[in-house]
Amino acid sequence: MAQRKRLLVVASRNHKKIEEIQAILQDLPFQVISIGELGDFPEVVEDGETFTDNARKKAVQAMTWVKELVVADDSGLEVDALDGAPGVHSARFAAEEGKRSTDEANNAKLLRLLADVPPEKRGAQFRCVIALAVPEGPVHFAEGICRGTIGFEPRGSQGFGYDPLFIVPELGKTFAELGPELKNGISHRARALAGLKQLLEQYQNP
Repeated sequence: MAQRKRLLVVASRNHKKIEEIQAILQDLPFQVISIGELGDFPEVVEDGETFTDNARKKAVQAMTWVKELVVADDSGLEVDALDGAPGVHSARFAAEEGKRSTDEANNAKLLRLLADVPPEKRGAQFRCVIALAVPEGPVHFAEGICRGTIGFEPRGSQGFGYDPLFIVPELGKTFAELGPELKNGISHRARALAGLKQLLEQYQNP
């Protein structure tokens, strides 16, 4: 008899992010769905000072709505030459200049700010913090970091966000050139989800 899967709600409407999480957690007995499949809930304002603050707020707020296990993440790019920016503002980086924050606009701003920075000083890292909110229980956290460098032009057509600019030195390719299977094995979110997998073991039974 097949084991009934417990619902695991992801507090995101980003389809690529949902697919990435589903792929990484596919061997666990959970039915991973987007919060958008359960109702038309309002967006949570991400006004925290850290990735942990934002992940906690999103997970707890969504959990109060759906009364299920909820996973929320906050992640972003931290560039050494920019003192850790864009950080928690990664998704809305270009909006600080009054522009609409699209991936293209954010990447263009980053390249502009790093135009005179030489290759050896273009170090950066993607950081991901995942919060797991448990109904009538605690909030758990897992974190993942992936180091790399920022290229001088976008490369690759896969991935999203800053993926076309983020180069993994040992592979010589950007995240956007790796393809989902390889990226999902080494990314910051994959490393955070590895920690989440361990946390989820105690909540597998419906």
